[in-house]
Amino acid sequence: MRQHVNPLSQFFQLPLSLPNKNLLFSKSHYPIHIDIGSAKGEFLIALATKYTDWNFMGLEIREPLVRMSEKKRKKLELDNLKFLFCNVNVSLDEWLSDLDCGQLKRVSIQFPDPWFKRKHFKRRVLNINLLQSIAKNMSKDGEIFIQSDIFKLFESMTNMIDKSRYFNRKDEGNFRFLDKNPYDSMTDRELLSLKKNLPIYRVIYTRNSMLFVD
Repeated sequence: MRQHVNPLSQFFQLPLSLPNKNLLFSKSHYPIHIDIGSAKGEFLIALATKYTDWNFMGLEIREPLVRMSEKKRKKLELDNLKFLFCNVNVSLDEWLSDLDCGQLKRVSIQFPDPWFKRKHFKRRVLNINLLQSIAKNMSKDGEIFIQSDIFKLFESMTNMIDKSRYFNRKDEGNFRFLDKNPYDSMTDRELLSLKKNLPIYRVIYTRNSMLFVD
C-alpha cells in the first residue's frame, strides 16, 4: 500500500461532504474524539470498544486504509465509531461547524507524514487554518494530543500550536514531554517505534478558554 499521498494534488483538493453526525452514530449526542490520520484504525477501535459513551471518528487520506478500518469496525459492530476518507484541510471545517456546541472534546494527530524536504512542508497535515477550525469548534475543556517519533516534525507542530495561543500545554510537572501514552490504546506506528526503541515525543494541549476564535 502506498505510504504517502500528496494532499495538494488536484484529486485531494476536491471537497467532500462528510455525512451528518446523526447518520454516523446511533447516539449522536455523545462527545466526539477525532483521530486525524487514523491509518489502520487500531487506536480508535480499542478506544471505542472501551468507552461506549463516546463517539469516535477516524479521518484518513489513504482510501484503502479507510476501507480496511471500516471492515474491522463493522465486524465488531461498533456503532460509536466511523472511519471516513477525506483531506481534513479541505473537508473537515464544514462538518465541525454542524456539531452541537462543545461536542468536539478531543483531537489526536499521531505520527503524521513528515514530508522532510522544506519545499514539501506545505503538505504536512497540521496548518494554522486546521488548528483554528479545531479551536473554533472545540469545547472549552477540549484536548489535542500530538505524538511523533520524529523530533523536527513534533517541534514544528508544537511551535505552531504554541504560537497560535488557541491551546495551552497541559501541565505535566517539570516534564517537557509526556513519558507515556495517556490513553488505553496505541497505533501500529507507536508499537513499531517502541519495538525499535525509538524515542516518542508526546504532548497534550487543552483549549484556551480565555481566547475567542472567530
